[in-house]
Amino acid sequence: MYAIGVNPWVWASPVDDEALAELVPRIAGFGFDAVELPIERPGDWDPVRTRDLLASHGLAAAAVCAVTPPGRDLVDAPREVVESTAAYLKTCVDSAAAVGAPCVGGPVYAAVGRTWRMSPAARSACYTDFRRALRPVADYAGERGVNLGVEALNRYETSVVNTVAQAVELVDGLPPNVGLMLDTYHMNIEEADPYAAVTVAGAHIKHVQVSGTNRGAPGADHFDWPRFFAALATTGYSGAICIESFTAQNETIATAASIWRPLAPSQDALARDGLSYLRPVIRRIDAAHLTPRRRGA
Repeated sequence: MYAIGVNPWVWASPVDDEALAELVPRIAGFGFDAVELPIERPGDWDPVRTRDLLASHGLAAAAVCAVTPPGRDLVDAPREVVESTAAYLKTCVDSAAAVGAPCVGGPVYAAVGRTWRMSPAARSACYTDFRRALRPVADYAGERGVNLGVEALNRYETSVVNTVAQAVELVDGLPPNVGLMLDTYHMNIEEADPYAAVTVAGAHIKHVQVSGTNRGAPGADHFDWPRFFAALATTGYSGAICIESFTAQNETIATAASIWRPLAPSQDALARDGLSYLRPVIRRIDAAHLTPRRRGA
C-alpha cells in the first residue's frame, strides 16, 4: 500500500528547522507515514538533523520539493540564471540524498507564474534547451541515487508544461532517473481525462502529490479518487502519495498559490481529513489489485 505523506506547507512557509521541529511530531501523531520537504532557500533545514528528526518519529522523507520563484529558470533565461538554477537543483539533490528522499520534484523548468506565448517551433526549442540544461543535474542526481520528477502546472502558473503528455515529451531523451511528478490539482484543471493521463504518465511517474480540487483536503471535493488510484495502481508506481496544500495565513505562499480563504476549519483538520479519507480508499484499491501470488503470501 502506498505510504501517505504531507507537505509542511499545509501549516508553514518557509519550512525550516524550527517549523519541522514543531510539525514533525504533529504529523506523526496524525498517523502519516512520510513528509514531503520543500526547499525555498538552501539551508532552511539541515538534512542530517531532519533525517534524524523524521527517524525518531517513524517517518520517511517522501521527496524534496524544488521551489521556483522568480529568477529560477532553466529555459528562456540568461546563462547566469540557468547556471544558478542548476546549482540550486543540485543542492536539492544533495539534501534529498542526505535525508533519504528518493526524488526531487517540482516545476524545475521555469519560475512559477512566468508565462509567455510560444509557437510550435519555439516550444520545441524551449524543450530542447530544457533537456540540455537539466542533463548535468540529472547525471548528478543519478550518481547519488536520486530521481527527478518534472511537474506540469496549470495554465495560470506556467506556459511551458501544462499536461502529462507535454511533460512526457519534455523529459524524452533524458536519463531514466528523470520522470514526472503528478499533481492532481493541476491535472484536474488541465487534463480532459485526468485518469487516462495517469496511464499516459505510466512508468515515468517518480512522485505523486494530491490535494482537493479547491486545494483543500482530498475527499472534500469532486475528484474521483478511487478511479485515480485504480489508474495509478496499473502503472507500477510504488512511491508515496503526499498531500500538498497551503495556509492562507502566510502572505508569501498564499499569494504565490492564490490561497485567499481558509480551505478547511483548520490546517490540522485539512491534513487529518485528507489522511482519513485517503487511507481506506488506497487500501481498497490495493486489495483489488493484489495478484493471486500476493494474496497467498
